[in-house]
Amino acid sequence: MKKLVFFASLVLLVFASFSQVLKPIEWEVTLSDDSPKSGDEIEVRFKAKIEKDWYLYSSDFDPDLGPLVTEFTFEENDSYELVGEIAPIDPKKKYDSLWEGEYTYFKKEGLFIQKVKILNEDFKISGTHFYQVCSDIDGKCIPFEDEFSFGDKPAGKTDDLKKKANPEEDQGSLWSILITAFLAGLVALLTPCVYPMIPITVSIFLKQSKSKKEGIGKALLYGLSIIVFFSLLGFLISLIWGFTALNELSTHWLFNLIIFSVFILFALSFFGLFEITLPSSLVTKIDRQADRGGLIGIFFMAITLVLVSFSCTFPIVGTALINTLSGGSILEGTMAMFGFSLAFAIPFTGFAIFPAWLKSMPESGGWLNSVKVVLGFLELALALKFLSVADLAYHWGILDREVFIALWIAIFGLLGLYLIGKLKLKSDTDSDKISVVRLILAVITFTFTISLIPGLWGAPLKSLSGFLPPMATHNFNLLQEEAGGTTCEDPKYTNILHWPHGLQGYFDYEQALACAKEQNKPLFIDFTGHGCVNCREMEQRVWSDPEVLKRLSENFVLVALYVDDRTKLPQNSWYTSTYDGKTKKTIGQQNADFQITRFNNNAQPFYVILNEDEELLIAPRAYDLSVSGFVDFLDKALENHRNDTVL
Repeated sequence: MKKLVFFASLVLLVFASFSQVLKPIEWEVTLSDDSPKSGDEIEVRFKAKIEKDWYLYSSDFDPDLGPLVTEFTFEENDSYELVGEIAPIDPKKKYDSLWEGEYTYFKKEGLFIQKVKILNEDFKISGTHFYQVCSDIDGKCIPFEDEFSFGDKPAGKTDDLKKKANPEEDQGSLWSILITAFLAGLVALLTPCVYPMIPITVSIFLKQSKSKKEGIGKALLYGLSIIVFFSLLGFLISLIWGFTALNELSTHWLFNLIIFSVFILFALSFFGLFEITLPSSLVTKIDRQADRGGLIGIFFMAITLVLVSFSCTFPIVGTALINTLSGGSILEGTMAMFGFSLAFAIPFTGFAIFPAWLKSMPESGGWLNSVKVVLGFLELALALKFLSVADLAYHWGILDREVFIALWIAIFGLLGLYLIGKLKLKSDTDSDKISVVRLILAVITFTFTISLIPGLWGAPLKSLSGFLPPMATHNFNLLQEEAGGTTCEDPKYTNILHWPHGLQGYFDYEQALACAKEQNKPLFIDFTGHGCVNCREMEQRVWSDPEVLKRLSENFVLVALYVDDRTKLPQNSWYTSTYDGKTKKTIGQQNADFQITRFNNNAQPFYVILNEDEELLIAPRAYDLSVSGFVDFLDKALENHRNDTVL
């Protein structure tokens, strides 16, 4: 008996760990003026305070991407009118390989502003805002819908709010930008415009200096000047373009087509078709300043190096800036150029301190041109990503997944042939021998190229999901297996909702429960959402396992309850919730209310298994990428169903 009590207590404890109604966000909705006159324009400010390790999706990205955008609905009346659209203030931006697109979000604090024009001093502004917050720790995603209202006489004037939210910068993202830019700087050193300048410049410092110490000092100032120049350039470009324009244009078709064209020009330049150069008069003027000597002379020597190497470094610098500034951050743009210039400056200082190292440097030669050509192929491949963004956003159908993959196979296949010397350009030197480094790079390139081929027939290529167009654009798929399953009748809402991996199931609880009773099978409930990142990850990484698919399709009646679906139901299906007293009018509202009132939980993904009498067969399961754990979860529930064991 004691063992039974202990076991029951343990089960209840496990279940209690999932039984939480969370709301890790607080809203403060205020007006910018407490006593506006008729004709005045004021602001309705939605300020969100978000708990640590949670984030809020913003309102300014493509809702078709997947994550749930924040939506604001104002009830119309003749006492006011909206001026423009609601504006999120400085959301962060992130590319997500799972959604295969870019979304915006807020950490710690978020701010949205809607301008309104007052038409009547006895105005009333009211409405709702629908949003979703997600956890960085365990992947929970929770949708909410709140109401706001300002009566005929608005509340007292609130404290002025900053127009810009200032969440702490994502340190991991900054380190990633710094490291990537640093590596780009190292690549730039190996171009024919820069590499030969290293021994020449270091020799000048050492010869012009009266002592080794003085030469080292000049080299340090030279390297510091390079860093200051590039970092200042990154700051100014970010300030002018990154903070506003690029943030707004990053998903616009014209912007992406322009960047696509620029990258193609970069590639052609690296292939030797033409050179991107600055006016010779500008280079000459700067070079004259470098002859002045002293600190000013050293600074202009650094600028001269930057200008002389422009034709080789500009495509690399441009690539780094374009990819960084699409997020619209001044700090990120400056950090990118700092990392690039740091790698650029280190060799000049290092060789000045240790001049003996110069003897170990490989001699200049045709290999420098090969570096440029390889970079040209990479620029060509990267250019397709920007064309793909415009193609997906506007549904042109130009660059479907299989076309994109085919182009990459062609590009990297040609790169492999170039590396083994079977393909040559006019700028290359004639040689029948290839180095060990080129041979290794060729093996890597051909391996990568061959690994792309299954993608033409529908292989997911998960490691490249951040670059490739989504599977939905693939015109044929010969490799994906359909899991199947049975249903008692045609499920509702199949025109708007779908099960992954070919599974067959329902989207309405009552309909699924009736089928479970008819087939005498346990009912598997998947509380999910369109904007739930971890729901999709569970489907791709856990549900795709054959053992999981076999069990789901053969042993359970399935029902997916989308808690964020906005499809409005017929009025005779509406009801008032006993939880919050609000009328539930949509599929998502009713599913979310069911999850909270029945299971005291509002996070997704959330998996529940019931018997035909709606009794729990096993403690619910949340986000967990253990395939074996999920199989055990299903097997234990099935065993309890056969033995008539319930919690």
